[in-house]
Amino acid sequence: MKTLKWGVLGISGHYKLRVHRPLKGLEGAELYSIASRDTKRAAEAAEAFGFIKSYGSYQALIDDEGIDAVYLPLPNDLHLEWIKKAADAGKHIVCEKPLCMSSAEVDEAFAYCADKGVFLMEAFMFRFHPQWIKIKEMVDIGELGELKSIQCIFSYDNTDPRNIRNKAENGGGAMRDIGCYGVAVSNLLLGREPLSVQSLIDNDPIFKTDQLTSFMMDFGNCHSIVTVSTQLFDEQKIRILGTGGSVEVKVPFNTANDVPAEVTMRNGIDERTIRTPAVDQYRCEFEKFTEAVLNNDAGFFSMMEAFSKRNQKVIDSVFEAGDM
Repeated sequence: MKTLKWGVLGISGHYKLRVHRPLKGLEGAELYSIASRDTKRAAEAAEAFGFIKSYGSYQALIDDEGIDAVYLPLPNDLHLEWIKKAADAGKHIVCEKPLCMSSAEVDEAFAYCADKGVFLMEAFMFRFHPQWIKIKEMVDIGELGELKSIQCIFSYDNTDPRNIRNKAENGGGAMRDIGCYGVAVSNLLLGREPLSVQSLIDNDPIFKTDQLTSFMMDFGNCHSIVTVSTQLFDEQKIRILGTGGSVEVKVPFNTANDVPAEVTMRNGIDERTIRTPAVDQYRCEFEKFTEAVLNNDAGFFSMMEAFSKRNQKVIDSVFEAGDM
């Protein structure tokens, strides 16, 4: 079986905590190189994580002809720049969410990658988890009746001024970091853009990032209401309600990889708990990406492109409506 040789741009906490293990053990993937702006730190990371090579600059990694694909977990404001540089070097790309800082940038990123003949995917890992595949199936076959309401809350408490999520110049704030998930759920289940978006935004007086954002997406026959915050008690919940039933997702996004996931389904007859197998959703994500690249599955990447474009349009609309 052909393998993709992976390069990782940056030594992020997210990579170390959540992505490294599933990528390392993935059939069809090889940990080839990791880069940091600090040569010593890159070498230490390569040794610790089992990479063959390390580089003291992102560009040096990009220039390595042995690399087939890159994982890009850099700060949000650097995504477009390094997507284009990776595409210039012929590398396929998995980029952390949000893909870019605006719809114009997202459009540019996909057009640029298409011109260079490489595939680009935004890293929404949750959509590859079996619990969301099951929920999507339930919605599509009409088990919930006509979908009417989607409710989401996602929050954590982080007031560290050094943290990238609290730096406005790097694209920090609740909306881009976690609000994008609330948008993505409706995007996944409904597969279309809302007719309109209303929002309320409370910016931190020091960080100038949105620390509390609430917004409603009007899909005509369905409303989706989302509240996200970087300065609240840790919480994440999803409720999906239709004319024939409802689903509550116990852990919608940060799903543990060592226990089955659970959703509660209610209808006019009974209430039941639906369990899906314990999986690592990041493994599922990179597995699908690797499979699609090796099979030259343009249809899959076209679907993911449309998904990312719809998502970013809503994020733009939330900020525009909040400034009114």
